[in-house]
Amino acid sequence: MTFDIPRLKHTGSGNFFLIAGPCAIEGEQMAFDIAGQVNEMCNRLQIPYIFKGSYRKANRSKRDSFTGIGDEVALDILKRVGEHYDIPTTTDIHTEPEAALAAKYVDILQIPAFLCRQTSLLVAAAQTGKVVNIKKGQFVSPEAMKFAVEKVQEEGNPRVVLTERGTTFGYQDLVVDFRGIPVMRSFGVPVVLDCTHSLQQPNQSSGVTGGRPALIETIAKAGIAVGADGLFIETHPRPSEAKSDGANMLPLDRLEALLERLVRLRQAVTM
Repeated sequence: MTFDIPRLKHTGSGNFFLIAGPCAIEGEQMAFDIAGQVNEMCNRLQIPYIFKGSYRKANRSKRDSFTGIGDEVALDILKRVGEHYDIPTTTDIHTEPEAALAAKYVDILQIPAFLCRQTSLLVAAAQTGKVVNIKKGQFVSPEAMKFAVEKVQEEGNPRVVLTERGTTFGYQDLVVDFRGIPVMRSFGVPVVLDCTHSLQQPNQSSGVTGGRPALIETIAKAGIAVGADGLFIETHPRPSEAKSDGANMLPLDRLEALLERLVRLRQAVTM
């Protein structure tokens, strides 16, 4: 499945597309460095690449957690990254006014999983005309996500993507039901597997979300095997120093080798 996104390259390669970048925009140099390195990898491997970075982190366990460097500062960095490397960009939004604001800077608006049923937010995102990537709520069945798709499409915007990011399993774990990927693809939209957030361990007593990044490759391979159109991987040069979600991010220096293996797997399963 394909969709029209400005500046998205290698769409005829037969590869999965990749949404990758840091959890949050921490600064200009970091954003440019990550985007540049991942873009170079994806050009070599002919993987369609979308740069991701949250301009603001609204959903935090603790009030004093890092939320951002300033909305328009971070959004401007996203815009300039896209222009400099000639790649599409995406960020998440949390309220209706944010849809119109972020749409001035990025190509894809991401709806956080906790907000996937927020009708007014989906409508506002749809009305921008941008691609709308809706993350499946940890509490929502794959079958029920068709209603989120319809909320966007009924506004006259057919450009919808769904992202699987795990389902709540007890209080402090998530599990991926891979049956959900073909179910959601049956709605006629591309489906992405979020390989990093699916490995989160939320609700820790420390107030900081945990994760199991050693299983990123396992999750990614399974997603490719069952037909995911794209992968979402948050990456950082030094995850232990990241200001948000460091516990489940992939170290940047391990990304290229992983992508090489995933490309070979994609070729095998589509033969």
